[in-house]
Amino acid sequence: MKNQEIARIFSEMAEILEIKGDNPFKIRAYRRAALNIEGLPRSVEELSKDELREIPGIGEELAAKIEEYVQTGSMHTYDKLKGEIPPGLLALLAVPGLGPKTARLLFDKLHVTSLDELERLAAEHRLSGVPGIQKKTEENILKGIASVKRGRERQPLGKVLPIALDIVEQIRKRAPVDRIEIAGSIRRWKETIKDIDIVATSANPEKVMEVFVSLPLVESVVLHGPTRSSVVIREGLQVDLRVVERDALGAALAYLTGSKGHNIRLRDMAAKQGLKINEYGIFREKDDKRLGGEEEEDVYRLLGLPYIPPELREDLGEVEAALAGKLPRLITREDIRGDLHVHSRWSDGHHTFDELVAAAKARGYTYFALTDHSRGLGVAHGLTIERLMEQKREITELNRRLTGFTVLHGTEMDIRGDGTLDFPDEVLKELDIVIASIHSGFRQSKEQMTSRIVSAMRNPYVSIIAHPTGRLIGERDAYEVEMDEVIRVAGETGTVLEINAYPLRLDLSDTYARRAKEMGVTLAINTDTHVIDQFDTMPYGISIARRSWLEKGDVLNTLELPALLHRIRQVNLVKSER
Repeated sequence: MKNQEIARIFSEMAEILEIKGDNPFKIRAYRRAALNIEGLPRSVEELSKDELREIPGIGEELAAKIEEYVQTGSMHTYDKLKGEIPPGLLALLAVPGLGPKTARLLFDKLHVTSLDELERLAAEHRLSGVPGIQKKTEENILKGIASVKRGRERQPLGKVLPIALDIVEQIRKRAPVDRIEIAGSIRRWKETIKDIDIVATSANPEKVMEVFVSLPLVESVVLHGPTRSSVVIREGLQVDLRVVERDALGAALAYLTGSKGHNIRLRDMAAKQGLKINEYGIFREKDDKRLGGEEEEDVYRLLGLPYIPPELREDLGEVEAALAGKLPRLITREDIRGDLHVHSRWSDGHHTFDELVAAAKARGYTYFALTDHSRGLGVAHGLTIERLMEQKREITELNRRLTGFTVLHGTEMDIRGDGTLDFPDEVLKELDIVIASIHSGFRQSKEQMTSRIVSAMRNPYVSIIAHPTGRLIGERDAYEVEMDEVIRVAGETGTVLEINAYPLRLDLSDTYARRAKEMGVTLAINTDTHVIDQFDTMPYGISIARRSWLEKGDVLNTLELPALLHRIRQVNLVKSER
């Protein structure tokens, strides 16, 4: 949880410094630090000062600020900076696409200090007199405000899951619980979360509740009962905790995990069989005899169903599939053989080849694809053709030294605004794998965006389209693109679509990934690693794949290396002959 707090503070410090027109290198340093801390799987509270300095982008000064916050709960420099800008100005920066300079201009010209005020002025077309703001800008501002308000109701899984895990760990350490589990939409791995549900067993539930409502992060207590309590934490999320008998834990987990639609289906099935289901078990209606509930499997077994994995419990056909014996054998983390989207310090990554190899091998991989950015993405130190070929020579030499592991040489190449690619075909054909993606021109029309991606997929050497909709959950909406057409052309050309596991991307979404599977499109689950700890975000990508009903055979990087290379070459050959 401290990681999230410190990342937010460093991001806000960067925004304030930009408003003030401060040193761009300092601004970039805070943003980089925020990104790297947010992606850490370990809490900064567990790290020594030396370990903090090992995080890319964290030097002596930033390490000291992190230590100060961990020890005192505040950061003097941050508090001082906040006092140097008008109150309310930071709220405007939450609007996607509204940069610090425009926010300052709106304050100076129209004295705007709140989202409600900004929304009213944009709706009344009273912003267009401000330099640089046109009618289209007002429309984008209104869309951005709507996105921010949605984000207040539901927060990204990537931010909520670490908080939920931290709460569970605090309860486990301080209270007499036997078992404790996260339930609800987090357990279904939904991409956005409204609240946190936790279920526990204990011989002393009253003590557990006392500990829970007294946790340091609790801002207010909504309900404090002997076996159930609800609190609101600093992040604005409601957290509900129930303590149940040990023999009811499975029933409680099932009851609190399934979506509303899924649970209604189960209750209807139970009623037709003379049964009833609640969080305390599954009972025979006529005499209220309890038939089971200690394990989740009891609930499904007594209804005549195989166990349905949590990620599928959305009432999207899983009950019918279970009845027909056609539930998918969902992909698991153990099925993944390697990662096909990894960056090094040659572009905007933070590690050497050797460091990346060691990290990948430690996670059980036998290969990864190095896909540093192409020359068009200057902000990420994209590689020129000359540097790309130099990198190729170094990777060839590296592979000669490696045993049981291979680094594939690739690129994450920009799809330009006109649909052309950043490298010519004679360069691309020298690479093992080519990823194409969009990093600019997000406000082009749906037709233009679709045309750009389709054009890239028809290139004979493009293997994968990365983060196909460009979204950042809670920060940037997906650009307008006709995904049905993208999926259709992916199937036609054999191009792979990526599920990007970075927790704020999760792009493709489960909706589109399932549609891709149904249309015979192969997917890849990649972490887009820039810092080695980001290899550990793979479970987020796996969760999207599981919610999409994907099996091992649907995913490219479940293949062993020879089969993977054969598949890529075959697709390239077929495209070349068209």
